[in-house]
Amino acid sequence: MHRDVSRYLDGYRPRGADEERDLERCRLLLGSSRDPWDRHLPLHLTASAVVVDVASRKVLLRWHARQRAWLHLGGHADPGEVDPVDVALREAREESGLEDLAVWPSGEGAQLIHLAAVPVAPRGDEPAHEHADLRYLMTTSSPGGARAENDEALLRWTDLADAAIEVTGNLAETLRRVAAHLGSLPAHPGMSDGPAGNGEES
Repeated sequence: MHRDVSRYLDGYRPRGADEERDLERCRLLLGSSRDPWDRHLPLHLTASAVVVDVASRKVLLRWHARQRAWLHLGGHADPGEVDPVDVALREAREESGLEDLAVWPSGEGAQLIHLAAVPVAPRGDEPAHEHADLRYLMTTSSPGGARAENDEALLRWTDLADAAIEVTGNLAETLRRVAAHLGSLPAHPGMSDGPAGNGEES
């Protein structure tokens, strides 16, 4: 059951007690819920993309008004979606306008970069809950084509090393892992600094 998710968990190697606990909670969720993506569950799945321009070693960050923070792209599954890579890819395309996004490394199958339980504060009638967020590395060859989804969801490209220092929580660890995955690739001058769409300067 839930093989589309389990196959990524089976190949994932947690680092430390917190990640082992998050992985175990995710496995328990899969074993106890008919639909682990159901956003009404206190803990439910989400899927995310860390979008990078390999040439410039920049990462695309999105302003999340609810969390008041610059974060990666991603979110909830649509009805009928079961594969987290499909969810992450759709969400990233919707939020960035980038149609050429591809899972990296190509040709080796998608790899789960990081699994993290993320607390979400209550809002209106929605109680506090947690996301079991499955994160994947994706690349674009047209970073200049990124466009904000709306006026509140600003986008900006930021040096990967700078972003890993700037962001908070477990996203910093995600970005460190992305940097490690890209470490063997040569760095080249890439796109110009600044926001995509109507964001602020990095």
